[in-house]
Amino acid sequence: MIKSQISTGYPKGKKPAFLWIIPTLFLCALFILASSPMAEAQNREGDQGSYPLMLQKVFEFIRQRYVEDVDPQALYEGAMTGMFGALGDPHSVFLHESEMADYRENVIQGTYGGVGLYISKPVRERPDGTPPYVEVASPIEDTPGWRAGLKPGDLIIAINEEATDALSMDEVLARLKGAPGVEVRLRIRRGKNLEFPVSLTRAVIEVPTVKQAMIGDIAYLRLISFSAMTVERTREALERFKTLGYKSLILDLRNNYGGLLQAAVGIGDFFLDEGVVVTVKSRIPSETSSFNAKKNTLIPLDVPVVVLINRGSASASEIVAGALKDRGRAYLVGEKSFGKGSVQQIYPLDNKSGFKLTTARYYTPSDVNIDKIGIPPDREVRFPEFTAENTEQLNKLITSNKIPAFVEEYPKASPAQVDRFIQGLYTDYHIDSGLLRRLVRDEQNRTVMAPVYDLEYDVQLQEAVNILRGGSYGALMKTTKTLKVLQEEADKEEKAQAT
Repeated sequence: MIKSQISTGYPKGKKPAFLWIIPTLFLCALFILASSPMAEAQNREGDQGSYPLMLQKVFEFIRQRYVEDVDPQALYEGAMTGMFGALGDPHSVFLHESEMADYRENVIQGTYGGVGLYISKPVRERPDGTPPYVEVASPIEDTPGWRAGLKPGDLIIAINEEATDALSMDEVLARLKGAPGVEVRLRIRRGKNLEFPVSLTRAVIEVPTVKQAMIGDIAYLRLISFSAMTVERTREALERFKTLGYKSLILDLRNNYGGLLQAAVGIGDFFLDEGVVVTVKSRIPSETSSFNAKKNTLIPLDVPVVVLINRGSASASEIVAGALKDRGRAYLVGEKSFGKGSVQQIYPLDNKSGFKLTTARYYTPSDVNIDKIGIPPDREVRFPEFTAENTEQLNKLITSNKIPAFVEEYPKASPAQVDRFIQGLYTDYHIDSGLLRRLVRDEQNRTVMAPVYDLEYDVQLQEAVNILRGGSYGALMKTTKTLKVLQEEADKEEKAQAT
């Protein structure tokens, strides 16, 4: 580019080399003079103290020499974002001023403007070659994202026509969160081939924490998140169950993305009589500690407990599930959990920006870290899934908008009306009637406040109720294994297959 723009006045092919050497030497000399302290620092091999000096020198060099005026805040935030990105940890990130403001709102006020989705985003391409799209960890109940039917594992491949694989997590959050009443257009990929558009209107999201109900003499307790109020709200629910004479309890941790470590320990304390709930291990020995339950329990030890988990159960919910499993206090039903076994802390900077950093990993009572592994249930129960064979038909069904139209026309449809409608859909699309029924039920639930539970269609909850009512709970508990034993068995099996 430079050569083609400089004229020497010499015939083609006769340009002397010194015209190129002189400006090159001049630029090199200029940079060497300006950066000699950096060169000296680099020569001190292994001197980690030189890195801040080098950053400072480059920062000033760019400000003074870049062809255009540069905002120093932009340089600072770019450097911080890059530094945390170098960790390769999606949970350790630089938090811009707006994100720190969101954090303060969420912690202090418990509300924010958004679509009601907990999401994650890998920093690199997934092992199967899928681009690093945004993944839905779980929708928050009774929010725009939940009412639209988004589910754990869904990939958000575009926001307002902009592909998410090229966006940072900061940029994704900036597009999803914001002023209520604004429409956000998403492109969703479910499974390998199913893709469809979803339009959400931002709302004021009040993060819920506890829901409760009785299923006969079974107490049903659903923890939606682990916030500062979770322990107290759970205590209130348990006191109410006591007055109602409950005989057993179902703890539903499905789609619970986690939250505060202290809240998880507090919930574990309700079930466990002394002993370890979780151990947090840090690089710094003095910051490694075990969190123990207090003596006596709010839930009597002879009360049978079933815990429901799925792919959306993460972090603090896995601490509780892992503790109850390892301590032999509960039987787990559902699907393998998400697998987030790390602990983050948020540190403010200059009262505006800040950062979130992974500072430790947590270990269950049997000394297992489940990061990127998850917790397997004692009994696996899955909802019907869409197969490759009916993906094309499902695309046609979603595009037709028949289910939303039916629910809008018949908001209080009788069971007989729903049955006839599903029979018609099966005739047209040949999709499993159980899946069709669930789609209709999901659409019905989006038009009203969500029920605390839905025993008619929730096969995992059905299984939990059957275990508690069928008299098999005691025998099943004798067959459970700690996570340590399961890990050792998996290692032996892997070694056997390798040989």
